[in-house]
Amino acid sequence: MKNSDSMNIPTHKPRPMIDLLVSIVIPSFILMKLSGDSDLGATNALIVALAFPLGWGLFELVKYRKVNFIAILGLVSVLLTGGIGLLELDLKWLAIKEAAIPAIIGLVVLGSTFTRYPLIKTLLYNPVVLNIEKIEQKLIESDNIAKFEKRLSNATYFLAGTFGFSAVMNYLLAKWVVTSPTGSAAFNEELGQMTLLSYPVIAIPSMLMMMAIFYYLWRTIHGMTGLPLEEIMVSSQQKK
Repeated sequence: MKNSDSMNIPTHKPRPMIDLLVSIVIPSFILMKLSGDSDLGATNALIVALAFPLGWGLFELVKYRKVNFIAILGLVSVLLTGGIGLLELDLKWLAIKEAAIPAIIGLVVLGSTFTRYPLIKTLLYNPVVLNIEKIEQKLIESDNIAKFEKRLSNATYFLAGTFGFSAVMNYLLAKWVVTSPTGSAAFNEELGQMTLLSYPVIAIPSMLMMMAIFYYLWRTIHGMTGLPLEEIMVSSQQKK
């Protein structure tokens, strides 16, 4: 019997525009425009700017009661950024922090290939997105299970590579854009610029890489099972 509390938990629906606005656009605007002494000041502007992604992340975790490893790392990232700025630590720690978060995710993805539950199955090859039961039935019929698992491992390496790309680009972007002393108004402005630039320079290329990995996975499934796209993907009626 299902717990009544779990049945009352709302279903999480992706809201990319709101996520972008709260996590990137508003904090960047505050850091770049309100860090001067005549406005909020460097310290207060940093606190207010970081409160948006931190508050939004905590709100989603509490509301949907879903422990998400990547979301938790995102919250840790925000807290570390705030700590580096407020404690006025050396700039090198910002670059290290920017690289560390995606690097950790990439290492976890890579390490998962040595377990029974590679993360590619959680992120892409899962029953929410794909008709796993039908796919595996066809793979058994065509005797392609072992070959498919090999391709799935390759997709996991590709996925880890996207996080490796993100780690390197985050480090380079932080070193290139943020050059002013921590705790200063100039530091806040540069932090806002880095946040804005991270979307076209890092997020979009990483998203395209993820789409390429999904395409590789779809081509593999289609080639080994002969199933058309509409039978590979989970339909809206099946999700309901």
